[in-house]
Amino acid sequence: MKTYDECVIFLLAKAYQKAHGKFKKRLHCYGLTPIQHLILEALWREDGLSASDIGKKLVLDGATLSGVLDRMTVGGWVLKESDVEDKRVLRIFLSPKSKDLKPNLSEARDRTNEELLKPFTLEEKVLLKRFLRDLQN
Repeated sequence: MKTYDECVIFLLAKAYQKAHGKFKKRLHCYGLTPIQHLILEALWREDGLSASDIGKKLVLDGATLSGVLDRMTVGGWVLKESDVEDKRVLRIFLSPKSKDLKPNLSEARDRTNEELLKPFTLEEKVLLKRFLRDLQN
C-alpha cells in the first residue's frame, strides 16, 4: 500500500496548490484571479466568444462561469453583448483595460511558469508538459 506522499492524486493536488498560490499572488495587484486570467487568455486568442464556448474551451460549468463573468464585468475586464443574430447568445468581449494590460498579465504568467519550472532541465520541462496534457485526455 502506497503512502499519501507517493500518491499521484496527492502530488498533483500539492503541485496545483503551489502553482495556483504563486500565480494568485502575482495577479493580486491587478484585482484578478487565476480563473479570470484564464478567461482573458481564451479571449485574447479569440475575442467575442460566447459564454458557452468559453465554458467548453476551459471546461467550466455554466454556473461557475456566469458568476466569474459577472465579477469580470463589474471589474471592467470584459463586456457582455447579445449576439446580433441570436439575442439568446451572450458574447464576451475584452475591455480596453484587458487589452492594455495583456503584456503585464502575460509577463506575470510567464514569470510564474519560469519560477515553477526553474529546477527542471529542458527535457524534464518538455516531459512534464506532455505528461500533464496526457492526463487530461
